[in-house]
Amino acid sequence: MSELRDECGVFGIYKYDSNTDIVEETYLALYALQHRGQVGAGIAVNDNGKMVHYKDFGMIPEALPEKELVRLGNGNIALGHVKYSSGDAVDHENLAPLVMRYIKGQLAICMNGTLTNYQALRDDLNQGAAIFQSNGDTEIISYLIARARINTATIEEAVQKAVSQLKGAYALAIMSPSKLIGVRDPMGIRPLCIGKIGSSYVITSESCVFDSMGGEFIRDVEPGEMVVVDEDGLHSYKERCGGKTALCLFEYVYFSRPDSVVDGVSVNKARQRAGVLLAKQHPVEADIVCGVPDCGIESAIGYAMESGINYATGLIKNKYIGRAFNNRKRNSEYLMRIKLNALKHNVEGKRVIVIDDSILKGKTSKHIVDLLRRAGAKEVHMRIASPMFRNPCYLTSDTTPKENLIASTKSADEICRYIGADSLGFLSVESLPEIAKECKLDFCDACFTGNYPLDISNATREDKYSQKIK
Repeated sequence: MSELRDECGVFGIYKYDSNTDIVEETYLALYALQHRGQVGAGIAVNDNGKMVHYKDFGMIPEALPEKELVRLGNGNIALGHVKYSSGDAVDHENLAPLVMRYIKGQLAICMNGTLTNYQALRDDLNQGAAIFQSNGDTEIISYLIARARINTATIEEAVQKAVSQLKGAYALAIMSPSKLIGVRDPMGIRPLCIGKIGSSYVITSESCVFDSMGGEFIRDVEPGEMVVVDEDGLHSYKERCGGKTALCLFEYVYFSRPDSVVDGVSVNKARQRAGVLLAKQHPVEADIVCGVPDCGIESAIGYAMESGINYATGLIKNKYIGRAFNNRKRNSEYLMRIKLNALKHNVEGKRVIVIDDSILKGKTSKHIVDLLRRAGAKEVHMRIASPMFRNPCYLTSDTTPKENLIASTKSADEICRYIGADSLGFLSVESLPEIAKECKLDFCDACFTGNYPLDISNATREDKYSQKIK
């Protein structure tokens, strides 16, 4: 139901055991990452230096049908990607993994994140007569790697040279004919971690992948680190580590699955802490606490534990609406009615506290309050497990321009009146670090404060919302 959309999940695997079905493992891993991207998915497999791939729109079973998986064979390296909508146009060319052929052979790449110097890099490549098939960041990076590879001895040297030209937020999974490579941006804005499934090394966006597949989490990739897996095992390159860090706080608020651990912090625990802090900062007398599925539930449990008010299910989400339904010509209010419903038996005649992860435009919150009132709720008190979202994100997510963000033009009291709640409370900006206090990285909170960790030029802002949409 959230209006905030993440930009993708990545997965890469290098197998050592000939009995491992690498396509099956990648397919299952993408299921574990489905929450990070529901517009499309793809898999690329390296089979003796030849790369075969398939990608399409939709949820995993729709995008990757069995007949196409069989065609991929069973090589020793594979990449997987799930995509959500982003600043680039959502067409087939912008789905990933991107597989390219160049003077040194083949290369496959997938990405989670956004480049802030996209247009400058593209303009430079255009001067060299580059021909683009897409308008996404991933193709820019592939060109930079290919160009660097001509004058370097190894693919890892080429990758290092290429990423040194990037500005922005990114987690990359790259496949060459003989190596699997993972790179995390120097500030660690996007998450990336390393683990094992059986004897196979894996790099992926979230640790929940290892748990769901019976694997082993090893560690997070450090900000600025490049990891390389080849026939000799795992290798680490940390020449770009040690600078300023700015992990996106929305990994804990919304993006990550609650069973993931991001940079040493349990996402579930972080969300419950947010609920505890909300209960301290914005107490109110009520009969039940409920959460907006899915990301408001853990915070609602934390609020209930701290306040002593009973937790109950107040809202039910329809989990079976796929891409085909969303693409029909329906208005957003109709879609919201189909996707979410109130549990009348639990809320009728009750004073209800409802917890959500964030408010962007305010339309969803208004709909939720209306749902609960029509179900007979006596009072509806909304609590938000993050501060007021005042600024668009140019680094990690696809958000609406600033003028459409309700908190950029209205106070909390005005928003409360707009959505029709009896009261409204947001988590304070000052308490944000407390929800992930074990994390050793600093955080990016620009969506709340406007303090971007990187220079965000006017050209970059236009590019995010117009130039890349063709």
